[in-house]
Amino acid sequence: MAILELHDVSKHFGDKSVLNGLDFSVPEGSIFGFVGENGVGKTTTMKMILGLETIYSGSILIDEKQVHYGDSIANKVVGYLPDVPEYYGYMTPIEYLTLCGRITGMDSGLLKTRINEMLKTVDLPIDKHRIHGFSRGMKQRLGIAQALLNEPKLLICDEPTSALDPIGRSEFLNLLASLRGKTTIVFSTHILTDVERIADRVGILHDGVLKANDSLANLKQQFAKPQIVLTFASKDDATQAGIVLGNNIQIADKKVILNYTGKFETVAEVILSSLLKEHLIPTSMNGQDTTLEDIFMEVTTS
Repeated sequence: MAILELHDVSKHFGDKSVLNGLDFSVPEGSIFGFVGENGVGKTTTMKMILGLETIYSGSILIDEKQVHYGDSIANKVVGYLPDVPEYYGYMTPIEYLTLCGRITGMDSGLLKTRINEMLKTVDLPIDKHRIHGFSRGMKQRLGIAQALLNEPKLLICDEPTSALDPIGRSEFLNLLASLRGKTTIVFSTHILTDVERIADRVGILHDGVLKANDSLANLKQQFAKPQIVLTFASKDDATQAGIVLGNNIQIADKKVILNYTGKFETVAEVILSSLLKEHLIPTSMNGQDTTLEDIFMEVTTS
């Protein structure tokens, strides 16, 4: 069952068309990576899903209920984490989450229990530390605690890792992955490796159009272009190897990259045999599977 559905959704700002006929659904319990360059319309889409932005045409359904601008069901079944969460810095996490729970009308007894549960889930202290002293990663984790406080069916995260350092990003992605099956997650990003790490499904937005939308496994199969990467001791050797191996070869400094079909071992044996005849010996030879970056480049440049 799909928890989120977009049907032929379009958006204009004046005469400028931003989104054109977005049509996709997100299965319940999955993690959906919504990717695209900065400024391509990801945040606008998120705001429309939350009822914070008007829809030019089409419809959006959450839990089979239509979303309307200014009259959203977001505070009932949807949690939201913006790219830069804002807080009252003088508050403690408990005070802040208590305020959030009261705004959404949570039962006071349940609220206290959920606050303790969520602070434990996101690994934040249950003490009197003030939010203004939190690191960027701690604030992002507090944002997740807020977004999950009322046990939403759908969690929306807009560029959640863009401002985090590598350690903070890894910790945050681990947290999102731990929620798989407990809630449905939609997160937008331009960091493709983040999506490849945790997402079940991927939507690629380009020029206002959804260019691809499928499971990551299916996309990799559909756009599969496995490569062999050969590294040589010098750039001259790499150039000579490129001449020996023929057309459709990429040469990058000391590396030779070629696409192949069939079994890696069989192709590798043919390549090595051809090179050895010319006394060209690579220092390394590796197979490289299709990545989400390869898929992204394929669908956005074709």
